[in-house]
This record gives sequence, C-alpha cells and structure tokens, in this order.
Amino acid sequence: MQFELSAVETGTLVFIGTLTFALLITLFMLTAALAVLALVGLGRLAYVVVAGTLLGLVHGINSSWDRLVRRASTAGLPGDFQVDFQVDFQGQPSPSTGTYPRVVLRDS
Repeated sequence: MQFELSAVETGTLVFIGTLTFALLITLFMLTAALAVLALVGLGRLAYVVVAGTLLGLVHGINSSWDRLVRRASTAGLPGDFQVDFQVDFQGQPSPSTGTYPRVVLRDS
C-alpha cells in the first residue's frame, strides 16, 4: 500500500503544518534565548575581569605610594619632611566667610 498525500484531508494537513511551524518558532526562540544568555554571561565575565584588574591596579599603586612615602619619611633627609596620614574633611572655620575651610599652604 502506497501513501498518497491527496488522500489526507485538508484539516489534517493544516494541523500538521501548524505543529511544524510551532516547532520551528520554538526552536528559533530557544536558540535566541541561549545566545542572549551566552552574551550576557560573557559581558558579565568581561566586566568582572576589567573591574578586578582596575581595582588591583589602583590597590597596587596606592600600596606602592604608601611604601615610598614611608621610606622617604624614615630616610633622614636634611630639611623638614613630615608625613601626615590623618585627613581632616571638616577643615577649620574661617573668620571671614564662616563657610569655607581655611587652606594652609606650607613652603609658600
């Protein structure tokens, strides 16, 4: 017995065509979602690598500068070399304006 497509009813052909089209759309959406997840993952990985590298670079520069300043402060150079590691964010009240901190410039 040989299968003839003309013997199949139109409703059955429409149903099979609809299922095939739905399967193709589903496969396309799954592929697109997988590609988006991969791109988001790669973007996050790149962000973590770049942020970690920059953070390590800044930390290395800060620690190197700190070692350099501490070594220079103990070198016994002639002159007045002081290292002040305290930071005063409030400043001193100025008698003239009352709002801006007073700036003290040494060696000027």
